[in-house]
Amino acid sequence: MPDYGHDLLFGAVLVPSAAHADDAVALARVADRAGLDLVSVPDHPYRPELLDAWMALAVIAASTTRVRVFPNVANLPLRPPAVLARTAAGLDLLSGGRVELGLGAGSYWDAIAADGGPRRSPGEAVRATREAIDVIRALWREGQGVHLPGEHYGLDGAAAGPAPAHPIGIWVGAVGPRMLELTGATADGWLPSVPHVPPRRLAAGHRVVDEAALAAGRAPFEVRRLYNLSPGPGGFPRGPLDAWPEQLAALALEHGTSGFLLPAHQPALLQGFAADVAPATRELVTAERKRAADAPRPAGGSGAARGRDGVAGRRTGVAGAPVPAAFAQDRSRATSPEELTVRPTPPPKARRSAEPLWDESTRPAGPPADPERHYPRREQEPARNLVAAHDQLRADLDRLREVVREVLADALAPGDARAEIQRLSLRQNSWTLGAYCASYCRITTLHHTREDEDLFPHLRRSDPRLGEVLDRLTEEHHVIQVLIERVDRELVAFVREEGGERERQALRAAMDLLTDALLSHLAYEERELIEPMARFGTGW
Repeated sequence: MPDYGHDLLFGAVLVPSAAHADDAVALARVADRAGLDLVSVPDHPYRPELLDAWMALAVIAASTTRVRVFPNVANLPLRPPAVLARTAAGLDLLSGGRVELGLGAGSYWDAIAADGGPRRSPGEAVRATREAIDVIRALWREGQGVHLPGEHYGLDGAAAGPAPAHPIGIWVGAVGPRMLELTGATADGWLPSVPHVPPRRLAAGHRVVDEAALAAGRAPFEVRRLYNLSPGPGGFPRGPLDAWPEQLAALALEHGTSGFLLPAHQPALLQGFAADVAPATRELVTAERKRAADAPRPAGGSGAARGRDGVAGRRTGVAGAPVPAAFAQDRSRATSPEELTVRPTPPPKARRSAEPLWDESTRPAGPPADPERHYPRREQEPARNLVAAHDQLRADLDRLREVVREVLADALAPGDARAEIQRLSLRQNSWTLGAYCASYCRITTLHHTREDEDLFPHLRRSDPRLGEVLDRLTEEHHVIQVLIERVDRELVAFVREEGGERERQALRAAMDLLTDALLSHLAYEERELIEPMARFGTGW
């Protein structure tokens, strides 16, 4: 998975024990003075040995000056979303904009039901969480008479407000695939925990979140990735404190995890986490990001899949991180804050396939941009999101090509004494590729369908002069779909025929042609649509 480019956050999970009511507040002060970014408390309203989470957060916020506070995670079945929205917004106003919202669909259903809450099936819990997020966001936008129908949660003429002091991020504690899809489609962050989602399962979870984000027309980096740590035997991170930075940096660079929450009961552990682990981890990540930024970039991708906070899309509740090259202003000359700074990715200089594709010289061009037109930063967000979504498709295409190469390499061993084992391995690798190919086909199709059905009609209505360009882009969408299906057919033939030379060549040829077509198409689409999208938005 990519490094999404977010700034790193370090924080604590503190348990507000009723028997030792002052301890959590005292530890929060330690975290605040030590320089940590976040302080969170679990929310288990049915456990009488714990203080109410929001009461504890209010006292912690009043006792600190800089840390952000949030429930980790709010128990939705026992916290009506309208009340959650106003509670979080009110505390955000009182604390000077230092509140985020961790949200959970619910667990421990017997205990929830014993407290008078609903007992929900997994599907009901997912639908309820989606409705709750809609309710919360609707009430954070001040207005009168908000109507929002829902199966579990809705609004019937509710007066919205108060608006929070800053854009509160909604970070969902998702584990199952449907909750992960919901997180990618609607949330501002994913907040798993080591016991439920150990490091070996992070990549699979990130992929589901990313696919859902793309299907919803969002860039994957719009969803911050946080992690509740669980050090100790069988947990993560492993070893003494001085062994943690390398492990956490690897998660940031390889999985995009950018927030690390440490359960702590002793001041010394919090102080060591803040003074030693956090700066060392940041140093490792910063050095690697600089090395990657200074390295030559291939023409096939702009690198924007690394992503960043605070530049595009919804709220994440955190400040911005270093901006990837596709979004950065041209530092070689002074730029106006209203100059269009999003740049299209250039097409590859050379083709991989000898097969004829389409005649790029016949591609129509849209009307020239008005040189006097100004583009406020907020209006450039849709164009930035387009490039970021394309970069995710490019990154996934690179991965698909890599897996194809691995499969083809495994096939080149005829006559070996381990031929039967290799054939079994080949079949396993091939079916892994099949799943990846199907996933990639789904992502690309959803992206193109969203453009064809929503974005393109909106742009056509906004500027009819774009009609020929939009028609050509739609035609190319269909061609790319055919090419993806061809890769799938060649894959099936490759598996059925056990990887003969003809099948290997056919699979390689299909993959090369798809690569040429998709990279050329994405570059053309960015060239023609970045400026219109900055002018007219997306229409959704």
